[in-house]
Amino acid sequence: MSKIRIVTDSTADIPQEVREQLKVEMVPLKVHFAEETFVDAVTIQSEQFYEKLKQAKDLPTTSQPSPNDFLETYNKILAEDDETEIISIHLSAAMSGTIHSAKLAQSMLDQPERVKIFDGRSASYGTGFLVIAAVNAAKQGLSSSEIIPLIEEIREEMQLYFFVDTLEYLQKGGRIGKAAALFGTLLNIKPILSIDDEGEVTSVDKIRGQKKAVAKVVQNYKDHFGDEPVIAVFAHGDTDLSHFVMDKIHTELNVKHTRETTVGPVIGTHAGPGTIGMFLYPERYAKYL
Repeated sequence: MSKIRIVTDSTADIPQEVREQLKVEMVPLKVHFAEETFVDAVTIQSEQFYEKLKQAKDLPTTSQPSPNDFLETYNKILAEDDETEIISIHLSAAMSGTIHSAKLAQSMLDQPERVKIFDGRSASYGTGFLVIAAVNAAKQGLSSSEIIPLIEEIREEMQLYFFVDTLEYLQKGGRIGKAAALFGTLLNIKPILSIDDEGEVTSVDKIRGQKKAVAKVVQNYKDHFGDEPVIAVFAHGDTDLSHFVMDKIHTELNVKHTRETTVGPVIGTHAGPGTIGMFLYPERYAKYL
């Protein structure tokens, strides 16, 4: 039986202790503040990032890993054992060229068939949950040809909504126009956002007022899941709203398992402080947590 290792990138927002426990290899992206460059989740952590963001005159930028970054990681893992296979799970190709770098690295390998590249078509713990599920599925004896369809299924079943505190960061990243950002800010419009089947950020609804927006999302989840047991995963960045949202979802839905993480520096660069993402899944996937 082949040995399966999972590789991801830093935008999966998997806490370091979890990555280490599960032996997940992480290839980091970079964050640039003016002339300073930081390695996501290596030389800058979430808390430092949000403090630095408050003081920055200009918004930071990000850059993807190089093909060589992936090549070094793949070669290191494949050298462990002749039977080792890699499943490399990454941030949506619609949001970043990260997965393109991974594919280029794969093409440079002596045995490229030993690496499977998977587009998570999501971000933050939307990717992270797939990574953890893949690791645990491998531990349970599933082959790579069984794990890929499994994580495809989980990706399709995920129900994701997220809020941002301000539209400024999405506007700077080209996700919405400047006029829309200004209009939303002046009218206290809170967009309810998601990620579509192509891995693109999409606006689901626009609600005036934060609490009304949260209530709308909770109702959307109730309409979808009803009383079905669910797994609820929360990713938040420098916001007090997270506790209100988590309490509301736990009160209104049949939550059986909860996970929580912090939105990391790269995702935080594009979504901004005050972001909270809610990823809900049917409870039957709990065996892969």
